[in-house]
Amino acid sequence: MNVVLASGNAGKLEELGAVLLPLGVTLCTQRQLGISDADETAITFVENALLKARHAAAASNLPAIADDSGLVVAALDGAPGVLSARYAGSPSDAAANNRKLIASLAGVRDRRAYFFCSLVFLRSAADPAPLIASATWNGRIVDEPAGSGGFGYDPHFLVDGFDRTAAELPASVKNRVSHRGKAAAALVDAIRTALGEMQRHR
Repeated sequence: MNVVLASGNAGKLEELGAVLLPLGVTLCTQRQLGISDADETAITFVENALLKARHAAAASNLPAIADDSGLVVAALDGAPGVLSARYAGSPSDAAANNRKLIASLAGVRDRRAYFFCSLVFLRSAADPAPLIASATWNGRIVDEPAGSGGFGYDPHFLVDGFDRTAAELPASVKNRVSHRGKAAAALVDAIRTALGEMQRHR
């Protein structure tokens, strides 16, 4: 079954595509379908995910998956939060975001942080009962980047229990333990049930 991912992010496509592959889901990005980004006007991750999923589903006439995720830093009162992708301004620039993050934490000893992900699956744009799963991934921010994998803030996010940054973890490990990986795993069974119901009602 074809499902549109309400994102143009190749990293998200790879991570989510790997988790959803066993369900027979063929995932493509909205950018591949020529669909513009939705306006992310909400103040919570789950509300933004719903906005994005509805926008992609309406434009494509396909089921849609959207995630809204970001970095939450204790010492920055929760920033970057829902503005994680645009922390240093628009358009999104990961290098600039990381520079701003490290500058904002200059002299700060409390480096606790976590990634948060809300994943949403809509059967259609008018789906009144979206499937939603959320998860967190705990760690701390380090000044010096390490690792060449991942994307976004991964090189500066030292993962609790691993003593490595998210960018240093193999993709197979990251897909299992990350905020997005855990949220996706929590959503898989619900999506499997939903897709089965859609097939039965055709």
